Amino acid sequence: MNALERVIQDDYVITMKDIIYEGHKTLRLVAKEVKKPITSELLKFGEIMMTFLKNSQDQKMAEKLKLRGGVGLAAPQLNISKRVLAILISDEEKNIHFEEVMYNPKIIVHSVQEICLKDGEGCLSVKREILGFVPRYKRVTVKYINCNNEEQIIRLKDHKAIVLQHELDHLNGVLFFDHINKKDPWSIRKNLEILE
Repeated sequence: MNALERVIQDDYVITMKDIIYEGHKTLRLVAKEVKKPITSELLKFGEIMMTFLKNSQDQKMAEKLKLRGGVGLAAPQLNISKRVLAILISDEEKNIHFEEVMYNPKIIVHSVQEICLKDGEGCLSVKREILGFVPRYKRVTVKYINCNNEEQIIRLKDHKAIVLQHELDHLNGVLFFDHINKKDPWSIRKNLEILE
C-alpha cells in the first residue's frame, strides 16, 4: 500500500507520523501534475489534508493527536509527490480568512514588491529553527483546480500570498530556508516589506 492509498482509507486521520522531514528525497522532487478531472481519491485526499490543518489549529485535537500547528500542507510533505496543497488561515477567534484545497496550482502573475514575515518562517517538515527573512512576492495571482473540479483564478496578498508560496515551493522541491540569505539572514533588500 502506497502513501496515498494509506491516507485515503476510511476514517484515516493524518498525524505527525505521516509527515516526512528535511533530508527525505521526496521533499526535493518536482511533484507531478494531477490529471483532470480530479479523481475521487484525490478529492478525498484534499479533504483529509484540510482536516489535518483544522485539527492542528484546534487546541484540544492538536493536544490529543500531538500535532504541530500549521496553516498549510502540501502533498509532498506526506511523501506523495503530486501537485496538491491545502491552506487554512484563521485568527485566534477561529474566524477563517482563507480555506482552500488546490490541485495543480500555478502562479500566473506576481508583484515586483516583496514581503516577508518579521520572525521568519517555519515548516512542519523542518524540525530545527532556521532564522532569517524569507522573501516572497507581496501579491500573487494563482490558477488552480478546486474541489469541485472547477478552474479558479484568485489574487492573494500579504500573509495569504506568503503561505501560498511556501506550500507551492513544496511542489517544486524547494524548502523555505533556500530563500534565506546565507551570509546575512536578516538583511533587508530593496523592495522588501516586513510584515508584522
